[in-house]
Amino acid sequence: MSEHAADRRRGPFRAGERVQLTDPKGRQYTISLTRDGYFHSTRGSFSHSELIGADEGTVIETKEGKRFLALRPLITDYVLSMPRGATVVYPKDAAQIVHMADVFPGARVFEAGVGSGALSISLLSALGSDGHLTSAELRPEFAEIAQGNVRSWYGEEVLPWEVKIGDAAAVLTAMEPANLDHVILDMLAPWEIIDSASHALRPGGVILVYVATTTQMSRFVETLRSTDRFTEPQASETLVRTWHLEGLAVRPDHRMVAHTGFLVVARKLSEKSSPLIPARRPAKAAYSEAFEWEDNELAERSISAKKLRRVRRDVAHRQDVEITGESTAGTHGAKIRAKIDAEISERNQANWEARIAARDAHDDTDQ
Repeated sequence: MSEHAADRRRGPFRAGERVQLTDPKGRQYTISLTRDGYFHSTRGSFSHSELIGADEGTVIETKEGKRFLALRPLITDYVLSMPRGATVVYPKDAAQIVHMADVFPGARVFEAGVGSGALSISLLSALGSDGHLTSAELRPEFAEIAQGNVRSWYGEEVLPWEVKIGDAAAVLTAMEPANLDHVILDMLAPWEIIDSASHALRPGGVILVYVATTTQMSRFVETLRSTDRFTEPQASETLVRTWHLEGLAVRPDHRMVAHTGFLVVARKLSEKSSPLIPARRPAKAAYSEAFEWEDNELAERSISAKKLRRVRRDVAHRQDVEITGESTAGTHGAKIRAKIDAEISERNQANWEARIAARDAHDDTDQ
């Protein structure tokens, strides 16, 4: 992070930036400060102008006598509250990914499945200004949302980041051989691009996948082993449990952030080497019969076009607020509204032409 970006995280609160409010019961509210803004809740209300210019860590008291602690959100808070089109990689998993893959300053990293940009934020922080992150995303709407979320976190800083719309395998294959230090895959079928990842990874480079189910994990591991180009993969999951602290009443909380995904890590072998044969004795039934993979179980969860349009508008409006400090619509909001209107018009035109073609085909059949 540059000095300019770091300065955004210091000093008094400014119009346009995010603030996280916490009430005495621990409930949290994330707001964007505007000069004409007003915070409303059942716990009290106040004008944003009362916080603009105040120091971080201020406890503000409303006219109803309610108190709120105001702090800038940490990265954990931000990624869980930012507008999203796809499910985010949880902070506990992002932290493990950065450390298990050993993403170092100056690293060259490839990421497949940019989602809403949560993991990209952590990767960019770890690789620094001398590194480079290439992200591949199939859906332009997701890429647009992710870029907006990342820009909002880092501000106007020029980032060593390139987002490519298209198939991850094609992006990897087009790269120079043995150029990447890390390949990180957050996608439904990561086993399909192992060959492309092997092409782009340097010897000793790390391949790491983040998958949700044991079926995906098993299929990736067995496919990776069959290539004889990687070390023995290691798999893990991360569980986080908070604790209740009240005098001598110290106990685990009743809720915890349990399973979100599995991480599988392996490293690329030298071209002249073959993998070590693990000195283990598999269970008798482990390979007793061929496993039939059910590809239809890996269908991507659909997200409505209406929700995606709303998230895109939210991201654009937040950019306007951060730049102007005003709650009124700005250039980013106007630009995205025009873009969405054009997309809807193009879709309606295509649907109309399809109906006309179907009607003409039906008339020809009747004749």
